[in-house]
Amino acid sequence: MTGLIIIFMFIAISYIIEIQKKQEEKDQIVKDYIETKLDLYTELKNEFEDDFKPNKWNAILDKDLSIRFLNETVLFDLDKADVKSTFKDILRDFFPRYLGIIMKDKYRDKIAEVRIEGHTDPSGEYFYNVNLSQARTTNVMKFLLTDALKGFRKLNQKEEDLLRFWLTSNGYSWGRTLDSENNFTLISGQAVDYPKSRRVEFRIIT
Repeated sequence: MTGLIIIFMFIAISYIIEIQKKQEEKDQIVKDYIETKLDLYTELKNEFEDDFKPNKWNAILDKDLSIRFLNETVLFDLDKADVKSTFKDILRDFFPRYLGIIMKDKYRDKIAEVRIEGHTDPSGEYFYNVNLSQARTTNVMKFLLTDALKGFRKLNQKEEDLLRFWLTSNGYSWGRTLDSENNFTLISGQAVDYPKSRRVEFRIIT
């Protein structure tokens, strides 16, 4: 009987040790996740803070690692999907510096996706705006992967493959409108800010 009790105790101790080990691994994953987001946010803020001012790009960096370009007058013409030359100039300045951060070795295996998101205001039919916002983000991605990349820092084949793996274009229509404080109206319950809702976002998914 004593032998059985000892065996049972060893099994129980081994089980507890294994549970503790798994919990420590989970805690480390959560810690890495939080630290990665914080480090990315800090680097993006330091790099682009001056450019984000209303009199320049009129963009904001959110805690969720989304960069929102809010100046509708430089993005697209009304009901059009072609990227305006003014926004192309911004992208030529923004994107290589953006890549310079997210392609650092310490982030490469921590990033799952980089979304280019298109958002509209609630004017017009929902699915019409789904198609419009999707066409806009597709054109932005096409510009970045073709025209713009020619002038960027030279990427090796592995980096180009990684960029194509990360980048997606997503048209959200007016499903995620913003209020005057740049919060989602569905969450805040506040009135829609039409100009701020018409935007393009670059969102890092870690």
